[in-house]
Amino acid sequence: MASSFNLDGSMIPRTEQRVLDERSEPRHPASSSTAMLEFRSRRHVVRLVNVSKSGAMIVFPHVPNIGEQLKLQLLDRGLVTAQVIWVKDGRIGVSFTAPGEA
Repeated sequence: MASSFNLDGSMIPRTEQRVLDERSEPRHPASSSTAMLEFRSRRHVVRLVNVSKSGAMIVFPHVPNIGEQLKLQLLDRGLVTAQVIWVKDGRIGVSFTAPGEA
């Protein structure tokens, strides 16, 4: 039986602002950078909010599933495979898949 259950970030509300940045690596602002995102066999030009060595935050109006794999064409890295790790308010967070894992 198929389920319509979907994790899209709205199910787990954050009631308090993050006090500490516990991320393992720095994010670099990318406010004027764009990338090409392949989502369900369609290509979209997207705006990057920030990028790190292992992932990115992207402005994206569609709602992919948590864990869904996407292809992302970055100017400085070329084509990378990324996995959706969160979705919230028109933005998505992706983790870059290491070569050989896709």
